[in-house]
Amino acid sequence: MSESTPSFWQQLLGRRMIICVFTGFASGMPLYLLLQLVPAWLRDSGVSLAEIGLFALVGLPYTWKVMWAPLMDRFSLPLGLRRGWMLLTQIGLILSIGFMGSIDPSANLSLVAVMATIIAVFSASQDVAIDAYRRELLSDEELGFGNSVHVQAYRISSLIPGSLALILADQLPWGLVFWVTAAFMGVGVGLSLFVSEPERPALQQRDIYTTVVKPFTDYIDRRGVKGVLLAMVFMVLYKLGDNMATALSTPFYLDLGFTKTEIGIWAKNAGLWSSIAGAMLGGAIMLRISINKALWLFGFVQLLSIGGFAILALSGPIVWLLAAVISFEYLGVGLGTAAFVAYMARESSRTFAATQFALFTALAAFPRSMANAATGFLVESVGWVEFFLICMLAAVPGMLLLLWVAPWTADESDLDKRAADERFR
Repeated sequence: MSESTPSFWQQLLGRRMIICVFTGFASGMPLYLLLQLVPAWLRDSGVSLAEIGLFALVGLPYTWKVMWAPLMDRFSLPLGLRRGWMLLTQIGLILSIGFMGSIDPSANLSLVAVMATIIAVFSASQDVAIDAYRRELLSDEELGFGNSVHVQAYRISSLIPGSLALILADQLPWGLVFWVTAAFMGVGVGLSLFVSEPERPALQQRDIYTTVVKPFTDYIDRRGVKGVLLAMVFMVLYKLGDNMATALSTPFYLDLGFTKTEIGIWAKNAGLWSSIAGAMLGGAIMLRISINKALWLFGFVQLLSIGGFAILALSGPIVWLLAAVISFEYLGVGLGTAAFVAYMARESSRTFAATQFALFTALAAFPRSMANAATGFLVESVGWVEFFLICMLAAVPGMLLLLWVAPWTADESDLDKRAADERFR
């Protein structure tokens, strides 16, 4: 028994966790290129702010990926079902990112938009394959920490398009900058070529029903209609308050009277590194406690940390308080994200990992869009202090749903048994 069960340190520092570092970096880099590098390039090329704002629409494939995820569960490529799709999308990303830099935005903005959309499609598709690969690679006991490692490598990848590429742009032409940035996708290519295909349950048939319909009926069969509905509502609500609180963070700091330099030095750095520390800590803790307990504990931290913004709103522009509040808030963000991603991974089956995980991540992305659309109106109506109190209240329904979707006293192994029992009542 001891030979088959890896130790704590083997799980923490093992080959699978190293793979999660590479998957996270490969997944995050193209997204941050669209979010950070492309807007800077467009502005430097004289494109108006209104036109740059419309480029947010190229992110829609990240929500729509669930539409083609079943095909990626169905059709295998020469390297394997997961590695084949990973390699194909990564090569597509290298070529499309490099080519984009050769376009003159001031002369052909529409072509830039087309290329950005193509990059988003390749990136979202890569996420489908990588998420499924990671679900099949990790044991249930490793899901918490493994997904935390993935998420943090994902965030750290932002340093390439968001920092290094911008520094290079002061010395090199934009076309070369984009090819240098694209070259970092070689990390993903190397991963796809040299790792092995994970083991997965074999499907007896691979028809349209099995590909498109079966992933959804499988989830219903495992959880029951009531369980599925509760889980989906939970995925929408668990991080709703957290998403709302951070949607307008920079305007909030400016309104309080902080300078852009103070925000850049204290807010951005405290937020990034605290969220990374929180997620890594959360993943390590989940090697010791269940995902259920982590959702409860980290969710409470996530909820309480929102209150720090209300305190900051009452106190005014105090730099040390800004750093403390943001550090605590993003520590909660990191902890909550670690448990939440692990939960979504657990909910997906190994047989239909690509489709089901794509569905769950699309649901998780929904509140971010809604928050960005509604928070401004709320602040204008009630003010900052009241707004953050509303955000705390918005976090409560997701916590209450834990009573059904992740009971404190239930073991993960008991959930499938309970779901099966409920279906036959």
